[in-house]
Amino acid sequence: MRLGVTIQMNAYDSPCSSRDTSSEATIQRRQNMEQSINEYREQRLRSMDALREMGYEPYGRKYDHEDLAAVRETFEEGRSVRVAGRLLMIRRMGKMNFCTLNDGTGRFQLIFKRDELSETAFAAFKHLNLGDIIGAEGALFTTQKGEKSVVVKEWTMLSKALEQPPEKFHGLADQEECYRRRYVDLMTNDESRARFFTRSRIIMEVRKFLWERGFVEVETPILQDQAGGAAAKPFVSHYNALDKDCVMRIAPELYLKRLLVGGMNKVFELGKDFRNEGIDRTHNPEFTVCEIYEAYGDRTSMESIMEGLLPHLCDKVIGTRKIVYGEGGDVIDFTPPYRRVTYRELVTGLMGDDWFGLDFATQMARAKAKGVETNTNLELDGVTTELMLTHEVYDKLIERTLMQPTFVTRLPHEFVPLAKTCTDDPSLVDVFEFVVAGRELCPGYTEQNDPLAQRAALEHQAGEDTEKIDEDFISALECGMPPTGGLGFGVDRLVMFLTGCDSIRDVVLFPQMKRV
Repeated sequence: MRLGVTIQMNAYDSPCSSRDTSSEATIQRRQNMEQSINEYREQRLRSMDALREMGYEPYGRKYDHEDLAAVRETFEEGRSVRVAGRLLMIRRMGKMNFCTLNDGTGRFQLIFKRDELSETAFAAFKHLNLGDIIGAEGALFTTQKGEKSVVVKEWTMLSKALEQPPEKFHGLADQEECYRRRYVDLMTNDESRARFFTRSRIIMEVRKFLWERGFVEVETPILQDQAGGAAAKPFVSHYNALDKDCVMRIAPELYLKRLLVGGMNKVFELGKDFRNEGIDRTHNPEFTVCEIYEAYGDRTSMESIMEGLLPHLCDKVIGTRKIVYGEGGDVIDFTPPYRRVTYRELVTGLMGDDWFGLDFATQMARAKAKGVETNTNLELDGVTTELMLTHEVYDKLIERTLMQPTFVTRLPHEFVPLAKTCTDDPSLVDVFEFVVAGRELCPGYTEQNDPLAQRAALEHQAGEDTEKIDEDFISALECGMPPTGGLGFGVDRLVMFLTGCDSIRDVVLFPQMKRV
């Protein structure tokens, strides 16, 4: 994701969310469970051998079946069906046994009756365990208690589970284990599985929304000669075949702008970026972004995209524009229009109309009086300490209070070297930071297309590290890039907002974790 402000002001938080238990506790639990796990596994291996002796191969092949959700929706008493899934519950009651089957689309009850099955099939039932995957064929039936069920006539093994599921499929109690063993979390947690289906639908609708408006999806390099498009520490690698170092991209921006130069006027890319930095509740080193560029557009064009895209996603995927977010239960309304306010207005509204005319010592004293405690090094090439302190105030005291969707516009030009300055004030750039629930969702720019001004801005940012300047990108701009609007948003963070999650790990299937 492009950074609206190309600096990271604060150290990252703890590598685990507040719901995570400590790694030490996790290790202790694993040690305590190891012996019982081995015992369960031995018992399941014996059950597998017994099933094989009775003619049930433990690992089957293709099995044609109906989804359980469809079976429930089209339920017709007495109709023959074939279903398949994982056993979540088993109740053994002599001549009549009950199971709950889950296939990822829903749950359904199976009834195994002695007089409906062959002697071998009924006898083999006792060797089934929780977590086993089976196929079953039978007739639909409604019990006296109104439970829709399948009375099984035949069944077959599809996969024997050798590991005992957690707490009889009540789910993993340790949140960190949910992240480390996502396959178990998905197996046992319907809410978690539904959230990732929602994520996929959100991504599908983002693509649909942009395609319908004439944008073309493209792919640009992930392995690059030098990192560009944002200020972040890259992961470094090496090409053996070319015998040269390379980096994993921190943003696709500079390559997408090359495409604008080439005449592809409306482009977007939805893919992975990588930043070798910290981990917290809203940051993961590997993350999914969507960057959008429109030739002959500007910042206001990008605002229009966000005011169209977010209601579209709410309507098509979530079903409401009012989202309950986080543990505090705040309600975010994604119905446009969204608030627009300048960076300066927010700062002076909190710190006083005279803030930008004060000397640094007076600013620091006033900031501390407001509760800003900073150990951050307030030095950055080309940026004054006054501006750095101002952004500390914005970051720590102002941004987090902006719960409803807000476009924060007209930021200091030192922070955003890839944007055009405002026509009425060259000390500011024509950009927005789009803030939701106290966190930046995306920046949007009127992009800089003057190659001379762009070079000067990048040189100012790079200081003595002039090798960081992408000369090929400057060369592309010198071929002529049309006036352009651009934005980039983190897909993971967008999914967080729309599903009401307050940790990025809840919306990333396999988040980065410490070793244990």
